[in-house]
Amino acid sequence: MMQWRAGTVVAQRRSWPGAVELAVTLDGRPGEDGDAASVQVRALAYTAMVGVPAKGERVLLNASALLRGLGTGGLAFVVARPDALPADPEPGVGHIVKARYTPLQQMLLAVDEQDSPHHRVLAEADDLAGLPVVVADLHSALPAVLAGVRHVAPGATVAYVMTDGGALPAAFSRAVAGLTEAGWLAATLTVGQAFGGDHEAVTTHTGLLAARHVVGADVVVVAQGPGNVGTGTRWGYSGVACADALHAADVLGGHGIASLRVSGTDRRERHLGISHHSRTAYGRALLTPADVPVTALPDAGLDALVRRQVADLLASARATLTAVEVPSDGLLEALATSPVPLTTMGRGLEEDPAPFLAAAAAGAHAAACIDPVLSARP
Repeated sequence: MMQWRAGTVVAQRRSWPGAVELAVTLDGRPGEDGDAASVQVRALAYTAMVGVPAKGERVLLNASALLRGLGTGGLAFVVARPDALPADPEPGVGHIVKARYTPLQQMLLAVDEQDSPHHRVLAEADDLAGLPVVVADLHSALPAVLAGVRHVAPGATVAYVMTDGGALPAAFSRAVAGLTEAGWLAATLTVGQAFGGDHEAVTTHTGLLAARHVVGADVVVVAQGPGNVGTGTRWGYSGVACADALHAADVLGGHGIASLRVSGTDRRERHLGISHHSRTAYGRALLTPADVPVTALPDAGLDALVRRQVADLLASARATLTAVEVPSDGLLEALATSPVPLTTMGRGLEEDPAPFLAAAAAGAHAAACIDPVLSARP
């Protein structure tokens, strides 16, 4: 259920492309104890949807995630500005609706639809020609994968295909904004119900093809937006879609690379070493070949555990998985150059280097697989 709140903007806290974070003082509600009007909350406004609310302006909020105390989505969202409706956008082409049949659905121009200047290219496109495609479970792997790519191939063009298992608006990700600003990320393609990237695409397949044929990517990273969903069950988590992404890469002639989700400090046993998310997605759900990069971890005990788990994964997987040893020399130093904070499940690089090293290894392997003929194309 959606829990509504109303309030007044008291300050703009920070902004990045597509989003502005506000401080909002809530109105009191009948029957609430205490001075509810004094409660101040963080609220996010997506500027393409509601514009930029001004100080002193009243706003209507969706406070459901905030009131539940969720992590990634634990803030309020501006639904409407009742006293200052944003102006209509300039008329334009595009008829692909995302966040369909919700009150905040968007009509956007998809890179693959008929009105797109790229439609002719994508109508004929059917091959990734060996393009390395790194697939990761968590959004937090993205900057680490890019650090690994740049460690091996500093000039590589990297595109991010954002799937719709987590946040739908690309503007929710400050990592994407920072990586793009720093020049680490050439373009973001939002696929399925995700929206707000540099290009929209209807499916993961056309997102991958657009990354290759429109963006000119040397490497593609596929991962959901921020906000992984998990239930503590074997199959009930959004990262199971990693298998689907690798299937798409394979059927289009890409080079699938399965980035492992690894942790040395997660308190949940199912996520220690290689997370059960990776073991299930790559060991049970995946039906096509993929490389599984592995690198030496600073903790000798954790390194031994991960290697045993990799051996078990390869032995039991339904698909043909190939373990690839990636030299660890320089990976930590490469990670330290990230233009955005490295954090996963509330832990940073110093607290838990394993998840970032595993993701960087996947990026380094992808960079080593770049076809020099393709990367030199005009």
